Amino acid sequence: MRICTRRRSQTLRMWLIIVFLSLHLLVVSLVLSTYHTSCEPRSHPDIQTSISFFVQNTSTSTNTMAAAGSDTLEVKIDSAADDLAKLEALYSHPLYNMPTPPVPDGDLLLKVRTKRKEEGSNAQQWMSANEDGYDPILWNTSAETHPPWLRFHLGISRWQMYQHKDPNLSALTQQLASHRVVSAVQKSGGTQLKLVMSFPNYGQALFKPMKQERHEETNANLYYFSDFERHNAEIAAFHLDRILGFRRMPPAVGRLINVIKEIKDITTDHKLVTTFFTSPVGNVCFYGQCSYYCSTEHAICGRPIMIEGSLAAMLPDPSLAQRRSWKSPWKRSYSRSNLATWETDTNYCDSVKKSPPYDRGTRLVDLIDMSILDFLMSNMDRHHYETFEKFGNDTFLIHLDNGRAFGRHSKDEPSILAPLVQCCRVRRSTLLRLRLLSLPPYRLSDVMRGSLSQDPLAAVAPLLTEPHLSALDRRLATVIQTIQDCLQQHQHHSDVIYDDITGP
Repeated sequence: MRICTRRRSQTLRMWLIIVFLSLHLLVVSLVLSTYHTSCEPRSHPDIQTSISFFVQNTSTSTNTMAAAGSDTLEVKIDSAADDLAKLEALYSHPLYNMPTPPVPDGDLLLKVRTKRKEEGSNAQQWMSANEDGYDPILWNTSAETHPPWLRFHLGISRWQMYQHKDPNLSALTQQLASHRVVSAVQKSGGTQLKLVMSFPNYGQALFKPMKQERHEETNANLYYFSDFERHNAEIAAFHLDRILGFRRMPPAVGRLINVIKEIKDITTDHKLVTTFFTSPVGNVCFYGQCSYYCSTEHAICGRPIMIEGSLAAMLPDPSLAQRRSWKSPWKRSYSRSNLATWETDTNYCDSVKKSPPYDRGTRLVDLIDMSILDFLMSNMDRHHYETFEKFGNDTFLIHLDNGRAFGRHSKDEPSILAPLVQCCRVRRSTLLRLRLLSLPPYRLSDVMRGSLSQDPLAAVAPLLTEPHLSALDRRLATVIQTIQDCLQQHQHHSDVIYDDITGP
């Protein structure tokens, strides 16, 4: 009896469970059906039209922007091609290709003195370090196999640093921009940090690191001797010196340097190593040791380890080619309150003309050439200049140390032109080239832009901003007008123009 009752109870429970599950499944089915119906897509003409309109306009805008970008790119390419074409035309002009006689041996700074080894190949020679020789290093007899820096040194003459179309110039700048750096030590002297970098083939270059952005102008409240040196100014000065036809400046090129691998890891300068540190944002920095601007507040920092800089070819060692330093007659007082004599005496040039070495030869017009160069690039820091001792007073002035140029484009400094204004003397060749650079086919700003575009750092950003290039044209007009004023003040043009060109 009890067994039968128990079986009925179990059967009832089972039927109740079945019924419960069936009802639960039915409810779930109804809910899913309702949800599925509510999720069916509905047609909304307004929304569809808006989406279609948006897609169509986006496509049109994209195409328009692409077309505009293409046009801008084409304009830039055409402009760059025009600038380079103007530069090529300038360098092909007769004023830059006047016939010159062969350079006598006495007008070469250095000579390779051949001396066959008693035991050795006939295809080799020694370069003697005597008065008319060179480093005692064994070289091949063929000049073509000499390193670019050596060919550059051997090309320096009495009147110029290199020839107008020097075939070695390209190879030298390429080496400066790309060859492996094997040593980097701080150069002694000076107010700001500079490094001497060496290459595997004994070549050396002076490295000036980037200290401020290209677009930054010098603070108007700073005195000229408190200004930073700019790496792009060194590069631009070399190009401008060449465009003016002077060729009195060592070649300089831009380069990206690895602060760790190309300075810290290879330097033998222990004092320099101690100044390296990592900034709070992870950039590797160093500051070296110098009179000014060598502190953590003025550190040179990579981004995070790469830094821009200028590399200028080093001149021959003074033991081989002694240089003489001359104080410029128009040197500034470097005082915040006192003025130099030339700034108050309008007849100052009369006394300069009577004193050696300005009383004969080309020294005065060479100095005026340098003042024109400095005015165009707004360099107020020309207190000294150098010449090669071998050539005495009859030689060109070396245009070194131009890092404080191109500081301000919004203001011209007329005092830089004091030698020209007070002496009213200029080379005929210089005047003709200045006039040529004022003409639209050879406009100074255009040829300068084209020349700078060939530097490796131009791929990062233009070496000079457009305001600086425009300032060149403005200052060029000022120089030409100053010379014109001098011609009107003097009865005879020969009193103003130093004729260094034979023929018409």
